[in-house]
Amino acid sequence: MRPAAPAGPDPLAGPAPADGARYDVVVAGAGPAGAAAAIALVRAGRTVLLADAGRGPAPVGEALPAAARVLLRDLGADRALTRGHLPCLANRSAWGSPALGSTDSILDPYGHGWHLDRQLFDRQLREHARDQGARVLTGTVVRPSPRAADGEWTVELRGRRTVRCRWIVDATGRRAAVATASGARRVVRDRQVAVHLTLGPAPDCADTTSTVEAAPDGWWYTAPLPGGRRLLTWYTDADLPAARTDLPTGLAATRHINSLSARHPWPSGAAPRKAPAHTAHLDTVHGDGWTAAGDAAVAFDPLSSQGILTALFTGLSAGQAVHARLGGDPDALADYARSVAAVRTTYLRNQRAHYAAEQRWPERPFWQRRHAPTPEETP
Repeated sequence: MRPAAPAGPDPLAGPAPADGARYDVVVAGAGPAGAAAAIALVRAGRTVLLADAGRGPAPVGEALPAAARVLLRDLGADRALTRGHLPCLANRSAWGSPALGSTDSILDPYGHGWHLDRQLFDRQLREHARDQGARVLTGTVVRPSPRAADGEWTVELRGRRTVRCRWIVDATGRRAAVATASGARRVVRDRQVAVHLTLGPAPDCADTTSTVEAAPDGWWYTAPLPGGRRLLTWYTDADLPAARTDLPTGLAATRHINSLSARHPWPSGAAPRKAPAHTAHLDTVHGDGWTAAGDAAVAFDPLSSQGILTALFTGLSAGQAVHARLGGDPDALADYARSVAAVRTTYLRNQRAHYAAEQRWPERPFWQRRHAPTPEETP
């Protein structure tokens, strides 16, 4: 799971392509995964339409691990981190005990991470995709018709115009709209939800850390945002009473998060919002003329802090695989699927180990669910 972008026209909002225009690839979804896929494809010489639906609430701030430098450098997009974002100099957590531990960025071989202005970061990646040669279209939902016998898709865009393409990259997020419409199945592992609110600016806020604090029915996260504001998020399961608890009431019971948030004014008239935060994946990340990337392919628990990093990796890898497949490599997509599966396996192992480190509330449903063996682990 971001302060609001400045009002005004979207600098990427251009006229729709000519009716019947042809592209090698249409990328549905222009978040980090979609933009990364588009950049990889145009840098390989492919013609690409990157379509951003722009639906739903604006994303809020997120942390980007330092290792993302490597992926952004591979995309030629590392300048996106030079303005508008805050350094993250340490990650702190009260996990397994009430004491607050810290992991400092000085120990990371890649340096410090970032507290992102997500709207700005996404826009910077789209601008880079456009500058590299992708056609970027905002406010547009991709609606593909069934793939034709000649292997091409007909895709309806805004204004009822259509374009044709040889391949579609599904980067539509957890909906995986193209993949599921093509027969892929979403496998959801839990019911975690994020209840989040952006607090107002504190004039003397100098915090550069992200902070996690476990609680009896879930866990809290807070981090500074550009402009002196602060993101406050409560994670629990959607079916538990804790998902409906008044946010200030739950916040008052915390030991560390409350004190960090107290310096920031509660926004007048703003209500906390909910967003999905569950772990999920597709049973197949590619099919007849399509490939999934980002949360459409595999969505992680935000506790991992790997969401955007994984989006960039799968977007870049999907773009490279699609380019190779269009060039005649029959194994490119299978190789991509294996790389996504390997990332998911590592994530699940680390996720289980991290939740196992918190044993203070073994009788609470949230923690019982995360300590119980999953079907994959049961002999």
